Amino acid sequence: MSDQPYQGYDGYDPYRQQQPPQGWPQQQPYDDPQAAQQYTQQWQGQTWETQVQPPVAPAAEETAYMPSQGAGAVYGGHQDPAAGYQEAGWGGTGHPQAPAHPQAPAHAQTPAPAQTPPAGAAEPGYGPATVAGNARVTDAQRARLEGRSPIIEPGLQPAGLTALLGLLLAGAAAIGPYALVVPLVALQAVTAAGWFRLNGMWPARQGIALAFAGGLTADVALLVSGRTPAAILGTLGVWVLLALVLQLRSHADPDERMYGLMATVASAALAIVASGYLSAHGDAVSVGAAAVAVAVLVRALPLPTPASVAASLLAAAGAGAVAGALTGMGASGALLGAGAAVCALIGHRVASYDYPSRFVHFTAGVALPLAAAAPAVYLLGRALV
Repeated sequence: MSDQPYQGYDGYDPYRQQQPPQGWPQQQPYDDPQAAQQYTQQWQGQTWETQVQPPVAPAAEETAYMPSQGAGAVYGGHQDPAAGYQEAGWGGTGHPQAPAHPQAPAHAQTPAPAQTPPAGAAEPGYGPATVAGNARVTDAQRARLEGRSPIIEPGLQPAGLTALLGLLLAGAAAIGPYALVVPLVALQAVTAAGWFRLNGMWPARQGIALAFAGGLTADVALLVSGRTPAAILGTLGVWVLLALVLQLRSHADPDERMYGLMATVASAALAIVASGYLSAHGDAVSVGAAAVAVAVLVRALPLPTPASVAASLLAAAGAGAVAGALTGMGASGALLGAGAAVCALIGHRVASYDYPSRFVHFTAGVALPLAAAAPAVYLLGRALV
């Protein structure tokens, strides 16, 4: 028998190299490892450059509370393209399967030079991580950031109401103390409500009622005691103690209890101090209330603030002089009117604080100028009359 294989049969040779099907990349034996690395898995399709493009910084709110991504994070069953392919990229049929994110060519894996921002440009960065989100920016904060004043003055309509209430006080004081109680009670009610709303506490029915009750108690104590100023001080001390006891019995948070205590004490103090009109001399009340009415009206005119303040004080002094001539105080009425106007402008400024609402303008903006002027009317009236 011949050792030559049968020529008509292509027998199986275990040492014969298998030829790949037509269209497959030809794989040849390599003796050099570098040459093998050069011809291994050369893909002729479009690739993604994963290391050339600079990273894009997302918005701060998109990076809040995000889990960190490691270098070996898996995307869609494949590792990060920079980390290489998984071994499972070759299917069970023996055919190579193209990964979802193929590697970039060797020439595309060169690190890109660092990009420097242009001169004057801000460095890109991330904001602080947050879970609850950013708090709402108020109108007053936005005005400060934009360089605008957060102060809005009450305007002409509240000034008109203040002037009307001041004229009512002046006319009632000329009649008698019991007639003065009627506009005084209205002033105390508006003062109590406006102060709580000015401090952002609304609704605060108990605090408003407590402050208003303090003003009424001071009025009654003045009428019973013969309009002695000691009744004002006694009522004020009792109401401070009462407000402290009520706030200690509250179940609110400590900060809220402190805010409520301060607002209640201040509101009650303003309402009680306003009763000083009832303790002052009738002529002084007429002069001071008329001067406040004129001062607030002039202050509401569309003038620059320094010019408006100066014109308001001059107008109040003139109105005080006229009212003093009518009541018998004479030229000393100008000094009383100017002093009352200074306190009224302070109250007007407080009512304009930090973007107040329309309700604040028509309560605190109306009442605070008159309530703040009550101590000056009492003290200057005792000294000049």
